[in-house]
Amino acid sequence: MKEKKCSFCGRPEHETGGLISGISGFICIDCIEQAHFLLQDVCSDKNKKKKPLEKDDKIKIQKPTQIKEFLDQYVIGQEYAKKVLSVAVYNHYKRILQKNTDDGVEIEKSNIIMVGETGTGKTLLAKTIAKMLDVPFAIVDATVLTEAGYVGEDIESLLVRLLQDADYDVEKAEKGIVFIDEIDKIARKGDNPSITRDVSGEGVQQGLLKLLEGSIVNVPPQGGRKHPEQKMIAVDTKNILFICGGAFDGIDRCIAARLNTQIIGYSLNKKDNVIDKQNLLQYIIPDDIRKFGLIPEIVGRMPVLTYLNPLDKEALKQILTEPKNSIIKQYIKLFEFDNIKLEFTDDALDFIVNNAIQYKLGARGLRSICESIMLNAMYEFPSGRNSSLKVTKEFAEQNLDKSHILKFAI
Repeated sequence: MKEKKCSFCGRPEHETGGLISGISGFICIDCIEQAHFLLQDVCSDKNKKKKPLEKDDKIKIQKPTQIKEFLDQYVIGQEYAKKVLSVAVYNHYKRILQKNTDDGVEIEKSNIIMVGETGTGKTLLAKTIAKMLDVPFAIVDATVLTEAGYVGEDIESLLVRLLQDADYDVEKAEKGIVFIDEIDKIARKGDNPSITRDVSGEGVQQGLLKLLEGSIVNVPPQGGRKHPEQKMIAVDTKNILFICGGAFDGIDRCIAARLNTQIIGYSLNKKDNVIDKQNLLQYIIPDDIRKFGLIPEIVGRMPVLTYLNPLDKEALKQILTEPKNSIIKQYIKLFEFDNIKLEFTDDALDFIVNNAIQYKLGARGLRSICESIMLNAMYEFPSGRNSSLKVTKEFAEQNLDKSHILKFAI
């Protein structure tokens, strides 16, 4: 007797684990499941088209002043950057939550680009805003992105991580925030268009255009290269806020050339033309980003440009102690779990800050230095009988000298 086969996939009965018969054919369990998923997608698409844009109570939209007050609790300094971000985020989500109007006015996206030295708080600002709004948030590194077909990650992988953070809830992910770090690393090498294939530079920038502007992108939920057979998920990027950050090392030379800081002569209004050469980033304009190597189309799709000031000694000391999740408060909490009272003297804090400035790592350097100083104490005290520890300058110096990590760093 001829073996029965599935009328849809053609597999014989012994491979499918059982067939369900119809009037003139058969269907296997796998094909039934696939059909079920397809019907779910079709129904959800129809409902999405019929459903008008209504206010989503899940997004905790707040006024710009309230957003900045929240940022002040976690980020020290950077007043201008916090103000720019607060306004841009408020306008973006106000654009999403307000009902469509019939007057023909369509508000465009306000993608953001932040320029600042390493360790000044670019990633922290983006993470803090996402935490306050309680929306899906993804951090991606632009350095691993390449054009499709080359070794590396595809552009669509940016949205895979956003979907993962939203538990694959597409509607929720479409209101999320994507932070693209190291955006300056995909800049083309010169101001002139490349005559050769630049798969991790200009090619990636071209691929990013459709995401930044807003379009429907087919996203492979498990990564496109290792699982080519998987079903794609359609994601609309129209309401996803993209925040890009980068150190843009060397852009100060572009700014200096534009400002003619080396000019010799006299100015009619000397007071009005005083230039702070220690912080040239405050004079940055979109054309400087273009000259650095980002294509004009990318610059145009990120209309909000802000800068972060370099951190001085006072700001670094505040970062150590003042924010809600400051480094010192974290160590105090860790020792509290072992019923040990931890205390830092002002001299010890100054010593940590001075070393962080020396290593030129910004706020990230603070954590590395503190880890080196506290290593022996965190190793010995939980097993000992001491109920308190006072970290002085002498204690910090002795333990930092013993560290092999930072001893020969400079």
